[in-house]
Amino acid sequence: MKKLLFALLSLTISGAGALAQATYPGGNPPPKPELTEIWSPVPPKVEPGKVLGQPPSDAIILFNGKDLSGWESVNGGPAEWAVENGELVDQPKAGHIQTKQKFGDMQLHLEWMIPVLPPDRKGQDRGNSGIYLQGLYELQVLDSYDNPTYVNGEAGAIYKQSAPLVNALKPTLNWQSYDIVYYAPRFYNDGTLAEPARVTVFLNGILVQSNFAIRGPTEYRGEPVYKPHGDGPILLQAHNNPVRYRNIWVRKL
Repeated sequence: MKKLLFALLSLTISGAGALAQATYPGGNPPPKPELTEIWSPVPPKVEPGKVLGQPPSDAIILFNGKDLSGWESVNGGPAEWAVENGELVDQPKAGHIQTKQKFGDMQLHLEWMIPVLPPDRKGQDRGNSGIYLQGLYELQVLDSYDNPTYVNGEAGAIYKQSAPLVNALKPTLNWQSYDIVYYAPRFYNDGTLAEPARVTVFLNGILVQSNFAIRGPTEYRGEPVYKPHGDGPILLQAHNNPVRYRNIWVRKL
């Protein structure tokens, strides 16, 4: 019995050796597992927010719930939106506002809410706003929970370019959340495009844009065309709708 077990063990070992020779040319032994282990650099520690969606320890707070010190009008001068109950509110004829800081690659979080509107406010007139990444590329804000419109113009769309994968909105008067991972476009020295901007978006925790290659700056009509640029602000669109924003923070990538 011992001789039989020894013979079987020898066959198993020789078979494993043959497999190794077949897998690694020249009969070389497989590499040691530690040769594929990476030990440095060690990723820095970041403490997550105590509640889901709250800023982590390395976030830049873009709106503190108290004032608009980090924002300005796109036309120059102070931002003219209101601050109510710790929320940022679009005001009639106030115009677009943007961050004073400029960003490239980033992780952006913000929350928004659309109030109850009369039933005659339909389509693109129902709670319209938008988040412009680098001041150029719009992620749509709209009450499209039960409001038919063109699909590349509903909430979660990269406006006029990419419809959301699903409609993940909550009903009106609920806070909606965007979590955005954005990589800025790259340009060659002569100004031609090397890599398009790319964006991944979660709406209320549900994936609605998956590494979408943005075709160029947002256009209402016509095809977008890239022009070389550097870092840019985060812009909130004024569309004469009392849209509210809160909990806005960003991490540079």
